[in-house]
Amino acid sequence: MTHTARRIGRTLALVLPVVLVLSGTLAVATVPWAAKTSDAQILTASSDKASVRAKSRAPQDVLRDKLLVELQEKDPGIALTHLQRQIEERPSLAKHCMSLARALGRAAVAHYGPTRAQSFSRPVCDTSFAYGVSQQTAGH
Repeated sequence: MTHTARRIGRTLALVLPVVLVLSGTLAVATVPWAAKTSDAQILTASSDKASVRAKSRAPQDVLRDKLLVELQEKDPGIALTHLQRQIEERPSLAKHCMSLARALGRAAVAHYGPTRAQSFSRPVCDTSFAYGVSQQTAGH
């Protein structure tokens, strides 16, 4: 049984990539921009819209990304401390504090597991971090 399964596995390992490459080549050959006619639309990197500036991101989104990176590289406690400092320095972010802390809680569970993530909990933004941990643990 094991020998037969290995043999089937080896056969698939050799045949499957060939089938995927051939089917991908056929799929690309049938798209409109691959046509040889002069009226086909060609996509280029020098398009009119290539120089359009990206929309600036909201301050809370920038802060969320920064804090999530900090959570991954250091620990949730440091990220929560920095969240609290940012809220104190920029009161306009206070209305986003709970959602930021919940996002940190969910990310902490994903990175550290529910028990360890809960150990970092502190009363930042009305215990929203703990709520995020419990949401992620419950699967919401």
